[in-house]
Amino acid sequence: MAAACLVVLVVTLLRHRRAREDEDPTETPDVIEYMTMMIGVVYAIVLGLAIAGVWEARGAAQDQVQTEAQALHEISERVRVYPPDVRDRIRGDVDRYVHHVVTTEWRTMEEQGRVTDEGGRLLDRVRHDVTDYEPKSDFEAQAYQPLLDQVTAADTARSARADSTGATMPGVVWFGLITGAVVTVGMIFALQIRRTARELILAGLFSALIAFLLFLIWDFDSPYSRGMTASAEPFTTLFPQLPG
Repeated sequence: MAAACLVVLVVTLLRHRRAREDEDPTETPDVIEYMTMMIGVVYAIVLGLAIAGVWEARGAAQDQVQTEAQALHEISERVRVYPPDVRDRIRGDVDRYVHHVVTTEWRTMEEQGRVTDEGGRLLDRVRHDVTDYEPKSDFEAQAYQPLLDQVTAADTARSARADSTGATMPGVVWFGLITGAVVTVGMIFALQIRRTARELILAGLFSALIAFLLFLIWDFDSPYSRGMTASAEPFTTLFPQLPG
């Protein structure tokens, strides 16, 4: 933001030093004022849509984490009707998977933008624990299908999380955003800004605002890394017994 302000101020000052003595900054053609207004309106709409898109993607990523954690928690709770050895084995495998996600896999998503193969193997072990057990009573049989549904929900949420680890904005959209920012700020100079303190401050603040909005989009663009990211809090909340 400071760099955007500095560029605008420096270019404006250099432009005035090289301007002709008879140049009148008040005589700006009406068509340029109209074009500046329309470009600003169109670019504001584009920025708003981009911010809404990346914010929605971040919210969806957080919902995926919540769904995955809740499904795993339901598995741990519903297996209480199973025999102790089966129940403890399933709960142990669920805990190992959650611990791996919170520690190793989350760091891998932040640094490398992908999930780990080990996490997939641990979740497969949970699935095999649930599907390979043959219910011995009607009570256990009633809990069997809901457990399968929760395993499917956890696997689906993990797949969605894996698909959301990278950037969500295509490169062509970034090209349009940056080009639009350059054109919008460039139109400030077309209006022949004078070197009054008020106009220089307004021009600098306007440029800083655009820079901030672009940074906000970039920050939200990757839901599991950078600044304001989706967190692993649902896992730590539903599995407080696990070490951090």
